[in-house]
Amino acid sequence: MNIVMIIPTGIGCVIGGHAGDAAPAAKLLGSCGDRIILHPNVVNASDINEMPDNAWYVEGSILDRFLEGSIELEETYQNRILLAVNYPVKPEIINAVSAARATIGAYIRIVELKTPLKMIGTLKNNVATGEITGWEELIEQVWQYDLDALAIASIIEVSDKVCLKYYKEGGTNPWGGVEAKLSKLLASELDMPVAHAPVEGNSEETQAAIYNNPQNPTMAAEAVTNCYLHCVLKGLHTAPRIGKGLSVDDIDVMVSPFGCWSRPHHACVEAKIPIIMVKENKCVLNHEPESEVILVKNYLEAAGAIMAMKAGISRESIHRPLEPTIILKD
Repeated sequence: MNIVMIIPTGIGCVIGGHAGDAAPAAKLLGSCGDRIILHPNVVNASDINEMPDNAWYVEGSILDRFLEGSIELEETYQNRILLAVNYPVKPEIINAVSAARATIGAYIRIVELKTPLKMIGTLKNNVATGEITGWEELIEQVWQYDLDALAIASIIEVSDKVCLKYYKEGGTNPWGGVEAKLSKLLASELDMPVAHAPVEGNSEETQAAIYNNPQNPTMAAEAVTNCYLHCVLKGLHTAPRIGKGLSVDDIDVMVSPFGCWSRPHHACVEAKIPIIMVKENKCVLNHEPESEVILVKNYLEAAGAIMAMKAGISRESIHRPLEPTIILKD
């Protein structure tokens, strides 16, 4: 049983829209199958990454292409990771990389970008987006290196006002949209696993308000570090590469938040892959499903639906009252 789990970035998902707070749900769903394929947003939590052992960490646009059948994914045991950072590389970045090398056993090298990468995070109608410059020069520079996966650590400029409002009131993570935008641009050009980690860029006063006060549990992972990098290095360490191996034909089910309908959903409909939508995990989009889906209340019920599939049990046989047997007529 191969499961795809998506929680799109920057659309204010109640679960998984903050800092790795969908990891428990990923562990639960992962325990129901042989493999769970998810994108970084599901499990990235600053210096924490609690993805299950059977998880494949796949950048969002690569996952879209995989579900559309245009690529396959190859199981990987170790990637050569290149970390691209703006000049000068900070000591906390070096320490994070050294710690990942010493504890995960990861192969990582750091390169300082010749052209600064600039990212600005904004919100538009409560959806996170943003602007990026320097990404084309980044691609030109990293091509010369032997690498299997690319990590990027850079400041995302978000105003102190927006930052503090997010930590106080919740809502849509203002950093996530522009991160997803960058990852898609780079992954589409490089055809390899890509993930971005933000570097702290707000004022000292704003940082003090975040780090010196208890935060909402779903955001707390971002208040225990100012580096945010380890989750990305752990995920990319064994992220599957584009190659021969697992195909869309091997996928049994996709689990999605409620209220979003986009490229992966269309791909699953085309490939006749069942879609489970979790009503408790709402987002700001409020899109209606454009095809038949399995609606469940929460991730506990989603796990039950997957286990029923795995056991070959129709859902109607579990519910009561059990409807009369249907007799088809020409």
